[in-house]
Amino acid sequence: MLDPNQIRPHFPALSRAHNGQPLVYLDGPGGTQVTRSCIDAMADYLSRCNANHGGAFVTSVESDAIVHQAHEVMADFLNAARSEEIIFGQNMTSLTFAISRSIGQTVQAGDEIILTRLDHDANYSPWHLMAQDRGAIVRVVDINPDDCTLNMDDFERFLGPRTKLVAVGYASNAVGAINPVKQIIGMAKAAGALTYIDAVHYAPHGPIDVQELGCDFLVCSPYKFFAPHLGTLYGRHELLESLPAYKVRPADARPPHKFETGTQSHESMAGLVGTMQYLEWLGNADTVRAIPADDPGPCRSARSATLHRAMRAIQDYEHLLKTRLLTGLQRIPGVRIYGITDPARLDQRAPTFAIRIAGLHPQAVAQHLAGRGICVWDGNYYALNLTERLNVESSGGMVRIGPVHYNTPAEIDRLLASLDEIAAGARRV
Repeated sequence: MLDPNQIRPHFPALSRAHNGQPLVYLDGPGGTQVTRSCIDAMADYLSRCNANHGGAFVTSVESDAIVHQAHEVMADFLNAARSEEIIFGQNMTSLTFAISRSIGQTVQAGDEIILTRLDHDANYSPWHLMAQDRGAIVRVVDINPDDCTLNMDDFERFLGPRTKLVAVGYASNAVGAINPVKQIIGMAKAAGALTYIDAVHYAPHGPIDVQELGCDFLVCSPYKFFAPHLGTLYGRHELLESLPAYKVRPADARPPHKFETGTQSHESMAGLVGTMQYLEWLGNADTVRAIPADDPGPCRSARSATLHRAMRAIQDYEHLLKTRLLTGLQRIPGVRIYGITDPARLDQRAPTFAIRIAGLHPQAVAQHLAGRGICVWDGNYYALNLTERLNVESSGGMVRIGPVHYNTPAEIDRLLASLDEIAAGARRV
């Protein structure tokens, strides 16, 4: 089992205090804190070899080596077949808009696209707008409102010979539901449709193997898993080669650079390499190596296997956090939890909880917690379709609590005590 006392020194931000108390970061779904190795790698890049791409001089050569290393390590993290299948960009949203434009060139009027109400809007609006431009038909998979999981019957009904693309999240950034993406990918492939998986919210919480999943595209955001602000797109190489790219004429016509427009954030890529060094350390720690491993399937490298082991260890540790958090929330009168609440089904959700407290606006709850040095989000977190479906959008959305593996049971208890006090105060009004 992970030891938070060994983990936390790797994250400098965790030493910060606010109002005389240690700051508690439960805002992970909006972006996690970064590792010391990430910070050091970014500083080293900017102070030693900051240069643009493709020069003959030493700093450009060194910079290109770091960029190449970032593609390699991200391919290992996702277990992609080759590093040319990894594309970097500003963030997941901009990458998805860009690739939707390329895929749109293959879509004809009357073709169909399947989206879901559970997704972040970055995996909804780009495809919806593209469908409008191309005259395609959009089918939207509904949720089961009692537990905020996808209605799988909708997939069965919507999939057909005109289905061109299925875009679905790996896990909900709002309520934590982990979708049966491998099943959905298999259904889409049987219908001849492409699959686009938004793994932004799942990536900090468990291992990802794009070859085992069989998806065509998968996007994630390294700033959600302990690295700098950056977006990453995986695409099957033959698809990346065949799709048209909107790029300037001198740019490389081969993937990945075919889709990496302009000058990238090389310092962020250096930081990503530093973060992966931390995850390698974690995967090789004695306490992690002692955990019985699952069978990750064929890994592209020893580093890929180590990163898989690290993410499995994170997954196991976070199971304790979400169990403690769920149990505590269920004991507080006036708290409503959205999503899966059955303890026997906790493996079907990430450690992300959306709640409301009776009689209090979500923003007021977040502000109360902020005053106690506890960071949480409120609102819709761009899961607009979901908050509208749950009828909470017009009244402030929900409070989102999102621990990750650097959080501790003591921090969960501190949050629960604060929520209990806030809820009790609302009941007295």
